[in-house]
Amino acid sequence: MATNGDLNRKLRMALAGGGQGSFIGRVHCTAAVLDNRAELVAGALSSNPERAKASAADYAISQDRAYGSYQELFEREKVLPEDQRIDFISVATPNHTHFEIAKAGLEAGFNVICDKPMTFDLAQAEELAKVVDESGAVFAVSHNYTGYPLVRQAREMILGGELGEINAFRSSYIQGWLRTRLEEEGQKQASWRTDPSKSGAAGAFGDIATHAYNLARYMTGVIPESISCQLKTFVEGRPLDDYGHALIRCENGALGTITASQISHGRENDLFIEIDGTKGSLEWHQEEPNKLMFRRNGHPLNVYTRDPNAPFMNESGKAACRLPSGHPEAFFEAFANVYRSAYDAMVLRANGQPFEKTDTIYPNVNDGVEGMYFIQQSVASSQANGEWLPLRHARARR
Repeated sequence: MATNGDLNRKLRMALAGGGQGSFIGRVHCTAAVLDNRAELVAGALSSNPERAKASAADYAISQDRAYGSYQELFEREKVLPEDQRIDFISVATPNHTHFEIAKAGLEAGFNVICDKPMTFDLAQAEELAKVVDESGAVFAVSHNYTGYPLVRQAREMILGGELGEINAFRSSYIQGWLRTRLEEEGQKQASWRTDPSKSGAAGAFGDIATHAYNLARYMTGVIPESISCQLKTFVEGRPLDDYGHALIRCENGALGTITASQISHGRENDLFIEIDGTKGSLEWHQEEPNKLMFRRNGHPLNVYTRDPNAPFMNESGKAACRLPSGHPEAFFEAFANVYRSAYDAMVLRANGQPFEKTDTIYPNVNDGVEGMYFIQQSVASSQANGEWLPLRHARARR
């Protein structure tokens, strides 16, 4: 979708989802405008047309661009003058609607930023990847933890050989908010996340283990080969898993573990990863994101802090920083880094220039396909009592 000149303006954003009672929609909107490179101008904020229009005022969207459905949004936006129509849509709806909205947006000519997991199942993910290829559009998946400065710092350290060959990783995401059946109390987030018709084949493993898996893939670059998984539902009556472990064999011989829990008392959003290489080991915790531990036998523990002016920071880590050292940067800023990287590609596309589609700093459609394959194989392995199943997808990065 062509635009004029060097795109010396803000990108125009539409939001699908994010209506009253939403968490992630507001996060998307906040992150998207953080660097003053985009503005939210349109939305289909709910599957309920009345609620969609009523929610528009919460985002300062004018009523004439507060649409009752995503279909109406695309039909009306694509016929607007070029200097008014949206550049991209952010999909912040429950899992079972991601595919249809993202596909319609791509076919209408717009760029797409989609929440994770990318689709309801693997078949949808593979079809969506083909649509992305054919569209020539920018497509990003909001695995926002890849946007933290020290995650990007660690990624460059690993890919640059500072840890040597990767032998092992342990990536976990531990929560406790679903220890009881909140879904029976009308809690909106719990209701759809524990419903197989909306969430998909997995519960905790679809919701948060996908983040732990994506983080390990993003940071280490090791290629998965096979998986053995055990999932369990500890809260009686819940139809989807709320706890699970997976063991992963990698093509280079490394071993990895993925653990996810939503029933661990007192745990909030404890995503953490440890990575062992032949030359050193790294450790990072999402709840303390501005510290990265680097260990080597016979050397003192090195604690990297997020400091864009420090000589120990590499270019990737520095580029993800917005504030001087000592001022915490966290969730919104990391989310915004995914957006900012995608914006760079959108500008290139708008000006008719080529842009990277596979080895991107932001998670792309290939990462989304990998995430859905991870969910599918985890569930299948668990149903087969931990049988080893293939895990490398044809679209696997690196």
